[in-house]
Amino acid sequence: MSKLVTIYGGAGFVGRYIAQRMAKEGWRVRVATRRPNEAMFVKQDGTVGQVEPVLCNIRDDDSVRSAMRGADAVVNCVGLLNEVGANTFQAVQHDGAGRVAKIATEEKVAQLVHFSAIGADPDSDSDYTRTKGLGEADVLVGFPAAVILRPSVIFGAEDRFFNKFAAMAQFGPVLALVGGGTKFQPVSVNDVAQAAAKGILGQAKAGVYELGGPDVKTLHELADEMLATIRRRRLVLNLPFWVGSIIGGAFDFAQTITLGLFVNGILTRDQVRNLRNDNIVSDNVLSLVDLGIEPVATESILPEYLWRYRPSGQYSEIKDSAKHLKV
Repeated sequence: MSKLVTIYGGAGFVGRYIAQRMAKEGWRVRVATRRPNEAMFVKQDGTVGQVEPVLCNIRDDDSVRSAMRGADAVVNCVGLLNEVGANTFQAVQHDGAGRVAKIATEEKVAQLVHFSAIGADPDSDSDYTRTKGLGEADVLVGFPAAVILRPSVIFGAEDRFFNKFAAMAQFGPVLALVGGGTKFQPVSVNDVAQAAAKGILGQAKAGVYELGGPDVKTLHELADEMLATIRRRRLVLNLPFWVGSIIGGAFDFAQTITLGLFVNGILTRDQVRNLRNDNIVSDNVLSLVDLGIEPVATESILPEYLWRYRPSGQYSEIKDSAKHLKV
């Protein structure tokens, strides 16, 4: 029988690419998610019965164990950008990470790949970054041979980075940014999935890997690249961090006062804290190069999915071509 990998968060942006890759490797894939009825699309990534969504809540021991039982490898790519209800950074990124690692050892899983983030630090003033760091520490205690992946901002067709800013650029002449001078090293979701696959297959030695693309650019420069791709002219306005904190606090308050009916997917105060620090691969660390992966640049991928934000959408190329016709 073919080997089995359980992917916690396998229906999310990164998880679905890992599931696709492992299905092509001939593995059976168990996609552990809180809403399996909304994850049926993963079944099409393999042959009949090869990829299956199952119910799991990473905050519950029995739920995690049930989804893991019989697995040869485990991937934990569950993470939060914003706290909603019981899904807090502490519960998911710290406690949940340690829970998966501990149970993986108890279930005698051969390989564990854990997703963290560049800058993960148990002493950070950001709740997101601190719990990522605490989660890493618990993972290494529970499963010392784990492969830990720390990606910079991940881009791809379903990303919540370039898509978010491109959608914002459709309205109004100004695109406001917080942390325009902060540096990022965007990495392709396909490269990240390939790195995870190497960990699953036992082709990566245990340790922490920082994943970044070939280019380091500021948030302002990435916004300019996005605008050029979608062919829109906008004034990119860099807001001070203190202004960003006020805006983020207002959106956080709106989420609190509406009891979660409004979910702050725009900007949180914690995200503003994170934007004060560069998000790039450190010196003298394991990286994509050590995994034999040559990273892909944003310029070769962005046009493949941002075209829909152009003024004429899918017809932009045809309209541009028609301008040169002689009547």
